[in-house]
Amino acid sequence: MTDPIRVLFPVGMLGGGFPPETVARGIELGADIIAVDGGSTDSGPHYLGTATAKTARAAVDRDLRVLVPAAHDAGIPLVVGSCGTSGTDAGVDWVHDIVEGICTDLGITRKVTRIYAEQDPAQLVELLAQDRIHPLGTAGELKPETLERCRHIVGLMGAEPFADALRDGADIVLAGRSTDTALAAVLPLMHGLPAGPAWHAAKIAECGGLCTENPRSGGVLLTVDDNGFTVEPLAAEARCSVRSVAAHMLYENADPFRLREPAGTLDASGAVYTALDERRVRVEGVTFEPVAQQTIKLEGAASVGFQSQLITGIRDPEILGRLDEWCGVLIAYLDKHVPSTFGLNPDEYHFSLRRFGHDAVLGEAEPERDIPPREVGIVLTVTAPDQATAGDLAKFANPLMLHLPIDDDSPFPTFAFISSPAEITRGEVFEFVLQHAVDVADERDLFRTVRTVVGQ
Repeated sequence: MTDPIRVLFPVGMLGGGFPPETVARGIELGADIIAVDGGSTDSGPHYLGTATAKTARAAVDRDLRVLVPAAHDAGIPLVVGSCGTSGTDAGVDWVHDIVEGICTDLGITRKVTRIYAEQDPAQLVELLAQDRIHPLGTAGELKPETLERCRHIVGLMGAEPFADALRDGADIVLAGRSTDTALAAVLPLMHGLPAGPAWHAAKIAECGGLCTENPRSGGVLLTVDDNGFTVEPLAAEARCSVRSVAAHMLYENADPFRLREPAGTLDASGAVYTALDERRVRVEGVTFEPVAQQTIKLEGAASVGFQSQLITGIRDPEILGRLDEWCGVLIAYLDKHVPSTFGLNPDEYHFSLRRFGHDAVLGEAEPERDIPPREVGIVLTVTAPDQATAGDLAKFANPLMLHLPIDDDSPFPTFAFISSPAEITRGEVFEFVLQHAVDVADERDLFRTVRTVVGQ
């Protein structure tokens, strides 16, 4: 029998905050490693496109000032994945700078391994020519110019790059973009525990307390062994239930039973969930299917231009009763007069409308779309090749967003802008353009490692 491995997962995302006493509780329960995810694509492509973090530096510093000394005092490693939100090289260096400052302040020395996940578009073009990049799901075939459009491209690393860093003696591992599960699965896998329980446990814990009935109370402790794993909340008032644990296989997952990693596929269709008591859940019966051809998923963000916005509030019952018609009049006027006024072709700009309080979230699928709302917030977004043009187009739309009547027979209305100036500059905007995977001989192939010693 292999000794069980205990993984402390303190929070769903670094910078999210957690009660420090929950980390102390996990250490008391025998944690062998602290793992925390530092990123996500949840907030869209801006953070990858600009290589910036969605989290405040002060919030990340606050969390690490708990985790770094806790791992140091316990003599266990700290592993952070997807540093700086999108896992770019700049994100890894950003977190490294924070860690270095903390270690200097505390007067402790730590061996830090940085694993970089950012990809060279030129190298990927070569791999594409070798037929080694393939679409995922409904994505179409990849063209070289799409790769060349990308401002930043990252590959999602699995467990092996983390394992190499830990074998090499790293106290802290700061990784670029990685699968959410890799950082929690790595130590059980290194110790020879079965891949099924290791990967499934990591999937359940990837968002910290979200697999509990008290998601904001703190993180969880995983205990992985030869036959399965146990998940336990770290806050005294929190509890895991069979429902809360099993439900997390549905979270951000197209298939509630199968989850693909670079090295293979987790199959949880045979999972058996058992409540050990009011707080802990035991899971067994999960398998892992290795693949002959390992792959690394790519994420890339490309610029689509620059944007400005106008936000106005409408409470006029006549217009709200004919809102589709009013929006159509607005867009038709802009489409008619912008080309002649600004000398632009229709494919050089774009207007979009969102009606918050009516159907902004669901659109045509809104079940109460035929019921006039009491008030709506109209968000007009202008996209253009440069910020000056986007701003000018927003100013051109300003009088319409303030006073547009629904027809010539209607009284002249007045609406309410959310701010002054009414035009909100959004800057350069990005879109995700890659949903593709690269065939690799080894899942370490696309990643680079740098080792440093920080602190005194």
